[in-house]
Amino acid sequence: MTTLPCLSCRRPRRTGQYLCRACWFKIPGPSRSALNLRDSRAMARLRELHTQLTAGVPLTEIQVTP
Repeated sequence: MTTLPCLSCRRPRRTGQYLCRACWFKIPGPSRSALNLRDSRAMARLRELHTQLTAGVPLTEIQVTP
């Protein structure tokens, strides 16, 4: 199992996961559901997440377009 730093807190996360488990569950349910979708907009949603994390948006306020 390969680990990488979490994009939010820098704790270890597994390959293929955007955030560590603790940070992932702080994101609102609708945003988590949107990030779990695997379709043609998946990369756009991931960019939305990265942009908000870089801007310092609190995890509890992350909003990702479905």
